[in-house]
Amino acid sequence: MERRSKSVSDPPADATVRGSGAAAPGSNRDRLRSWARRIKRDATTLWFACSHADTPWYAKVMGALVVAYALSPIDLIPDVIPVLGYVDDVIVLPVFIWLAVRLLPTHVLGESRARAEAWLTTSGTRPRSRLGAVMIAGIWVSVAIALGFWAAGLVAR
Repeated sequence: MERRSKSVSDPPADATVRGSGAAAPGSNRDRLRSWARRIKRDATTLWFACSHADTPWYAKVMGALVVAYALSPIDLIPDVIPVLGYVDDVIVLPVFIWLAVRLLPTHVLGESRARAEAWLTTSGTRPRSRLGAVMIAGIWVSVAIALGFWAAGLVAR
């Protein structure tokens, strides 16, 4: 079985070297920055993988949904909501990126990662998803309408 390169699913290295008690090279801050860069790279990788001819349909669907949300300028749970606002950024999104990356064939993953690295190196920013923004706005509008009907039912009693 082929070994894939480091992904968002791979945990940061231990803080100490086993047996020696000495600190491993790099601080926690460096490991977190590295992990965040891998998440950004893998989100962009999925963007390229969705257009690859060899990507299976189920991986394209999962990847498209994850990419639309990851690259959307609007969060499903706004960050201003204490604690919950960051749950999607810190837990939910990395888990779905990890799942979508695992669905990709190895050669598609390699080619897409190379394209993502080139994109991030030359542009310095991740692509934006207007579809993702529309999807998130649609969810918020649907929730607002549902809450309106629910409130109207309470008032009518």
